[in-house]
Amino acid sequence: MAVRSATDVVASPALPVTTPQVRKSPHPFAAAFRRTWRNPLGLFGMIILSLLVFAALFAPFISPYDPIVQHQGKELQGPNAQFWFGTDELGRDLLSRVIWGTRPSLSVALMVVGIGGVLGILAGLAAGYLGGWADALLMRIFDALFAFPAILLGFVVIAALGPGTSQVAIAIAIAVVPSLGRVARSLVLKERYRDYVLAARCVGAGSVRVMLKHVLPNAVSPMIVNLALLMGFAVLAEAGLAFLGLGTQPPQPSWGAMLNSSRAYLRVDPWMAIGPGIVLAMLLLGLNYLADALREAFDPRRVNAGL
Repeated sequence: MAVRSATDVVASPALPVTTPQVRKSPHPFAAAFRRTWRNPLGLFGMIILSLLVFAALFAPFISPYDPIVQHQGKELQGPNAQFWFGTDELGRDLLSRVIWGTRPSLSVALMVVGIGGVLGILAGLAAGYLGGWADALLMRIFDALFAFPAILLGFVVIAALGPGTSQVAIAIAIAVVPSLGRVARSLVLKERYRDYVLAARCVGAGSVRVMLKHVLPNAVSPMIVNLALLMGFAVLAEAGLAFLGLGTQPPQPSWGAMLNSSRAYLRVDPWMAIGPGIVLAMLLLGLNYLADALREAFDPRRVNAGL
């Protein structure tokens, strides 16, 4: 049997040292987004919302006509090769008006989420974490706002500020602050005595830092579901106020105003109501499906079970 010399041992190439690769766990929000995307209801909601956002952003390029231009002699026409959704009583193209009507609806929804969502979440965060007089004061303010129906509160705000898209958004935002605040408060009450909060207090973190840096990120997941539902409520409330003449003012198109003007022509030209009605229903359906998918994606029981 041949014996290997010392030089042979030294000259032999060293085997490469491989280090095991540590697989990073995905971010919770990224994982929730993937679960929402894989959910058929969530996929449907995302597609509907994406299409309408695209229509709102590129309305000047995809609408066949100016939404306020009147085509003389073409009033109350049904769907045809020139006007796919027909025309209204003034000869305006309904398809163009439906496309442009996505702008006030989605802008109001985003403004309500931005204003009402931020105010409600911050107020609920302060009430749940601070407790004491701050909790009592904020809860009494919420109770006072709950005493007024949302539509009546909208009338009061619009009467003070005047009709318009921004005024409608402010009115709806004020109406939704109490409900969001109570949801945020209940979530914060569950988190305020967790170990990570006590550890942050022990190292000298202030109340504001603990609330914003520690409590809020751990309680924000259920709030996202409520914000998705809030967008659907805002779209429906904007359409209702526009239906009453308090939202987007003529001649600018709005789905609610279009439905209101179509009432007198339902027997002659039902297409005036069918177009905006179907698009409004699809948007509300997509937002509700998206909210259901988000609720399932952020549900810890379903996540731990691998669903």
